[in-house]
Amino acid sequence: MADKKVIFVAFAIEDARQRDFLKGQSLHPRTPFEFIDMSVKEAYDSDWKEKVRTRIKRSNGVIVLVSANSLKSSGQKWEIQCAREERKPVRGIWAYSSDRTTLDGVPTVAWSDANITSFIDSV
Repeated sequence: MADKKVIFVAFAIEDARQRDFLKGQSLHPRTPFEFIDMSVKEAYDSDWKEKVRTRIKRSNGVIVLVSANSLKSSGQKWEIQCAREERKPVRGIWAYSSDRTTLDGVPTVAWSDANITSFIDSV
């Protein structure tokens, strides 16, 4: 079996429950990918940024959980910027069916197995 693809998940800390749901999708033993993230409440220290950059560099792509919380999440904004700097493919997934917040430069689609799988297969 080929190595699993690694997908970094960028999310606002207020959306941690949605991140948990997303990560749950990778727990099946035959799933050819794993999700990683850096869950912290303070996104300001340089050590955190170095750890995030290392994880993003090792990932095949980045899924951004997009919600109204994303607009004020400095940590998530930095993760997206870092993904761009590292030239990683980025795909937004709306965290909630009733929230269609948009982020500049983040192509975002509805949360569905097909949309998530399509992105992962493309990286």
